[in-house]
Amino acid sequence: MTPLSVVDLASALIGFDSVSSRSNLAVVDYIERYLASYGVAARRFPNADGTKAALFATIGPHDRGGVCLSGHLDVVPVEGQPWSHDAFDARVIDGRLYGRGACDMKGFVATALALVPELTKADLTVPVHLCFSYDEEVSCLGSVDVIARFGLELPRPILCIVGEPTLMEVVNAHKGLSTFTTTITGKAGHSSIPEAGVNAVFASARLLVELETIAQELRTQIDPTGQFAPPYSSVHVGKAGGGIAVNTIPDTASILWECRALPGFDIDSVAQRLDRFAAEQLLPAMQQIAPEADISTVRLVNVPGLAAQPGSNLEHLVLSIAGRSSAHAVSYGTEAGHFQAAGVPTLVCGPGSIAQAHQADEWVEISQLDACLDFLRRLIATLNTPD
Repeated sequence: MTPLSVVDLASALIGFDSVSSRSNLAVVDYIERYLASYGVAARRFPNADGTKAALFATIGPHDRGGVCLSGHLDVVPVEGQPWSHDAFDARVIDGRLYGRGACDMKGFVATALALVPELTKADLTVPVHLCFSYDEEVSCLGSVDVIARFGLELPRPILCIVGEPTLMEVVNAHKGLSTFTTTITGKAGHSSIPEAGVNAVFASARLLVELETIAQELRTQIDPTGQFAPPYSSVHVGKAGGGIAVNTIPDTASILWECRALPGFDIDSVAQRLDRFAAEQLLPAMQQIAPEADISTVRLVNVPGLAAQPGSNLEHLVLSIAGRSSAHAVSYGTEAGHFQAAGVPTLVCGPGSIAQAHQADEWVEISQLDACLDFLRRLIATLNTPD
């Protein structure tokens, strides 16, 4: 069988509509069949309702840890974006591969798969693990079931490369991310008698001001390493609202907000401060009128940060192979933090630019895919060199 090129594989993967809100089983089936055609068995890790699955496969010895190549199969939606062609119909134009997921991050998954034919023929002493996840774009939880089995029925990798688009720069740190929803419960009533109800929207306005105050305070707590942009932990409100009509006291309101934290910053402290503000400044007066009044904050997503490991031999090795003099930090989140939290040394390095991610007419330079192939080949060969 003639091996597929990285562009052919990436085009095939782009052809599957694996937006996070939908099933990814069709693209999982495709990858399983592809791996099986080279004698590589993959194990599925389904989500709770069986509509999605992560994949894990090992090429080489199964009794030891090796290098894990990690990528997510889900992509962000395309609705409402001005695409010049079908987003799930890959196109090659002027040295670029266009399509949803081209850089984020089916291009990297394709480079890992393109290596399978040669890896299965190699006499590997340090294996290659493939980990392909779901729901990275919405929760970063699609890889967690796989990672939880490291050191148990799965080998714990000695190194993980998460192939998010970095233009093949090496990233050794990124911020953590938590998203929250704060729900305010008041008491409805006619707007002509405001003292008879509890206006949940008014309460939400005061909570919004407190979140803005926290955000402004965090701006003064500058990261001393100078790695991050912006160089502080941030609080952002993405959506807020409530009420049903202008003449009705709104009995519910909600705030959707996030915190992006520097490594080591306690995100819980922000939610706890908001809870204290609500308990001390808002709820006593609200519950005097309506004992059922309430303000609650629930975490929706938690993506751990990736902390730099100064002096790491593996980082030095990866930098050398990538032809880079130093590693960098980024402000967006990835699954790398989950791997690191499980005791796996982890770096982020992949083809394409994050500037193209989530955009209409998303693209990746084919030269970037080729550079990634070369990088992975050299990394695997170096790890398999006896000395």
